Amino acid sequence: METLFQDDLEKEKSLLIDKLIRRGIYKKDNTHLFELSLSDLEKEYNKIQIS
Repeated sequence: METLFQDDLEKEKSLLIDKLIRRGIYKKDNTHLFELSLSDLEKEYNKIQIS
């Protein structure tokens, strides 16, 4: 059960990373996107949605 939840989280992270990369965002400060948490990725994505 926990594995399914982790798989869903990883899929969501991957989706957000793809969307950010398509917008030309590869890092946040000096941190690669894949190192960020899901909530940090969501915040970055929401920032670009507003602008």
